[in-house]
Amino acid sequence: MNPEVAQAAAAAASHDVSLWGLFWAAHWVVKGVMIGLVAASIWVWAIIVEKLIVYRRTRSQMDRFEQVFWSGQSLEELYRSLAQRPTTAMAALFVAAMREWKRSHETSVRSFAGLQQRIDRVMNVTIQREIERLESRLMVLATVASSAPFIGLFGTVWGIMTAFQAIAVSKNTSLAVVAPGIAEALFATAIGLVAAIPATIAYNKLAGEVNKIASRLEGFADEFAAILSRQIDQQGGSPAGYDQRAA
Repeated sequence: MNPEVAQAAAAAASHDVSLWGLFWAAHWVVKGVMIGLVAASIWVWAIIVEKLIVYRRTRSQMDRFEQVFWSGQSLEELYRSLAQRPTTAMAALFVAAMREWKRSHETSVRSFAGLQQRIDRVMNVTIQREIERLESRLMVLATVASSAPFIGLFGTVWGIMTAFQAIAVSKNTSLAVVAPGIAEALFATAIGLVAAIPATIAYNKLAGEVNKIASRLEGFADEFAAILSRQIDQQGGSPAGYDQRAA
């Protein structure tokens, strides 16, 4: 066997090809890329877990609120019980509409010509605020999903350049010499994909959940607007004793 090849093979055999070994043997630029991608992956998973908990809690709260709302309790009683603590998305929507209704009744001018438009506008603004709250940090997932593979690829390209420079200096093109450096470089791409794939799947899933919640809020807003519209048509009657079951 050629002595140079034997020497290269021995060097490759002594090279630590574990994930930890590949990280420590990589160029400092590649190490920085790896650390950044690992941090991004941890951040992604933290957002995923937090959003799954928030969306599940939001759906449960909406279910409970709808059950109470359609139970026949008067709107005034429900408003008094929620006015100080509208802790749920649907409750906040209800309280905002009822507050606008009550303000119109408390004015000295009993004109209801624009009341329906004001109530609709208030509910639309409330829905947008709730959606913005639910969508917070989802763009982090989208950013990681789109950029992590390219960041990992940058680390790979840099690592391969470094590996080829080492080959040029040693003047040895044996696979045993080339393989460790290439493996270190490709490790950066692998980490980039590990960060990007969950972020892509989670973003699509969570965005779909936000759309479902938004549809439920908009549906409730339409139903509640219809209830208040009927009250407006009844010569601007007060909703204090209105029973939803009779609607």
